[in-house]
Amino acid sequence: MAGVELFGVSKSFGATRVIHNVDLTIEDGEFVVFVGPSGCGKSTLLRMIAGLEDVTSGDLLIGGQRMNHVEAARRGIAMVFQSYALYPHMTVAENMSFGLRMTGVPKAEIEAKVSSAAATLQLEELLARKPAQLSGGQRQRVAIGRAIVRDPGVFLFDEPLSNLDAELRVQMRVEIARLHRGLANTMIYVTHDQTEAMTLADKIVVLRAGRVEQVGSPLSLYEDPANEFVAGFIGSPKMNFLAARAGGNGRGKDVTLAGVESSFELPLESSLSAGTDVRIGIRPEHFCEAGDADVRLTATIEVVEHLGGTSYVHGRLANGEALVIERRGYDMHRVGEAIETGFHLRDVRAFGGNGMRIR
Repeated sequence: MAGVELFGVSKSFGATRVIHNVDLTIEDGEFVVFVGPSGCGKSTLLRMIAGLEDVTSGDLLIGGQRMNHVEAARRGIAMVFQSYALYPHMTVAENMSFGLRMTGVPKAEIEAKVSSAAATLQLEELLARKPAQLSGGQRQRVAIGRAIVRDPGVFLFDEPLSNLDAELRVQMRVEIARLHRGLANTMIYVTHDQTEAMTLADKIVVLRAGRVEQVGSPLSLYEDPANEFVAGFIGSPKMNFLAARAGGNGRGKDVTLAGVESSFELPLESSLSAGTDVRIGIRPEHFCEAGDADVRLTATIEVVEHLGGTSYVHGRLANGEALVIERRGYDMHRVGEAIETGFHLRDVRAFGGNGMRIR
């Protein structure tokens, strides 16, 4: 096993810089997830750790050893790709053992490692089959098994579940979590899926345009986002944002929601002059009945999504701003109706004009 450290790591393709001075420490045995929108650099950063992309500047350490110019095969890592990358003419056992056979590992040791990995991943009955005879989930387990037999210090996963249907994604997510608990290896996982990131990670790294926006546990990023981007990216459905205006009143900060006759006092972390624009953030689950709320709102319902134990009510305020409200159980509201709702001040997150958190 091994930890991974990045010190001022950057990556450029010609004159275009795509990774900007990333500093990051991944502890030995941690499960770290890279998330961010498409094109943010998360897969490029993973490939740099794997040795599939060169480091333009900075230092990359694995297990305390500088790896900038070390070949991928000698880094003590194993990578699981989105496309499985299995040899179609080989059996499951042959696919899993290929890397070991190419490096001259004794046959008895290969058989023992393949047998152990197959037992871990419930592949014993499939060892004689070829990839074409397997389901998508089975193929992905074979790809993971091929990584396990190498006994790497670090596992790298590049969106491994994106080709699977919803039911298989849930199953494989549980299996990967169980695998991490059993092996206790360092794992770095790239995904754009919120659920995967929140349920698998010990630590999440949020990336935007090649820069790290925030690093922390799933719960800390969800409850205490550093800026509006992280607040809007972490969570599904995402946080609601309402335009507002702040002004000093001597006791804190009075805030008025734009286009809505709702004014309230909200202590802010930084001093704002009168008339300063701010953004108020409220998570869908933090809306409550209007009678219990500190701040009350009225919205016109546009869509109601029923998901069994939870309903999501999509509404719009009089000023045109959209809201998503989470309700437990089956919500009886109908499209076109007005819904009275609101929120408690303790649940408010506020962001300044530069997008940084001010409460």
